[in-house]
Amino acid sequence: MKDKKPKRDLSVQIAEAIKDAIISGQLIVDERLPSEAELSLKFGVSRPTVREALKRLAAQNLIRTQRGATGGAFVNRIRFEEAYGQQITTSTLLLSMNEVDFETACEARFMLERACVTLSAQRRTDDQLATMRAEIHRQAQPGLSDEAFCASDVAFHRALVDGADNPVLSYQLAGAVEAIEPLMNMVTFTARNRARIVELHTQIANAIENHDSSAADQALADLAAYSVELAHDVREARQSRKKTTAPAAS
Repeated sequence: MKDKKPKRDLSVQIAEAIKDAIISGQLIVDERLPSEAELSLKFGVSRPTVREALKRLAAQNLIRTQRGATGGAFVNRIRFEEAYGQQITTSTLLLSMNEVDFETACEARFMLERACVTLSAQRRTDDQLATMRAEIHRQAQPGLSDEAFCASDVAFHRALVDGADNPVLSYQLAGAVEAIEPLMNMVTFTARNRARIVELHTQIANAIENHDSSAADQALADLAAYSVELAHDVREARQSRKKTTAPAAS
């Protein structure tokens, strides 16, 4: 008798099995998967269960479906940009679930980003440099909300990372820039001096424009040090408030 386990559990198992076959190379890009009927027989489940598994794979961009006589499900070519979302989501979950302290997150984020800055100084495009300049201009606007400033901060560093022209680095740093940085901003936004951040971003952009990797790296290191300093100031302010509001001993 088929489908003794809940359909959801079986569809997950089948999706994982096909995913493993794709990752291991047993199923290659553009290869046609067996039909629903064939997969149903192979896994000993109903066709609706197979269909649910294929939907899961399609949602992950691992397969695509085509209609017609030559249609079916085919192994998709995943592009790095398409996987950014999963990388960001996974990084955000890991940070929130494991209570990573600010200094550890900051160290990881800036060490990874500094790996890109030398390449970015040599390879950045005019468009990427223009994006950095545009975000710096945006950050300098006095009426900009905290949320908009944080979004601009992320966009600036995304352009810096992408300027390295290395899709593997861009993918790996998607979590560092777009997951760690917003969490860091949540801690430091009350204490930061926007003018100081704009100044450091300008130093980075100037160095990138001049192909000066050493200066860009130093400015990024200064930004990392300033971020840690901000977190320390926030902690000190919180502890001071606690002492002030603590009930006096009787």
